[in-house]
Amino acid sequence: MSNIQILVIGRHAEITSTIIRLINNKPDWKCTGVLTDEEAIAAFDEKSFNAVLIGAGVTPQEKQQLCDIFHAKKPGIPVIQHYGGGSGLLFAEIYQALGIS
Repeated sequence: MSNIQILVIGRHAEITSTIIRLINNKPDWKCTGVLTDEEAIAAFDEKSFNAVLIGAGVTPQEKQQLCDIFHAKKPGIPVIQHYGGGSGLLFAEIYQALGIS
């Protein structure tokens, strides 16, 4: 799978920046990172994403609201909950959500 677009929603600028950098280091992956729900919805409307990655700082209620919005606009889009950990775990979560072996 090439040219994978991933939307990352985080609440901590430094952590979100690190995730963006890690994802963008993959040659065929492109990441857009945002810090607010409003930015996330606007970005989702502007680009065609293959997956959404939600950071641990997003509350369960915020996550549910975002998932409802995203699934209404693009049913079946994988939403990945990322709780932290190294880049290996991050990539494994993305690979699994996208069905990449």
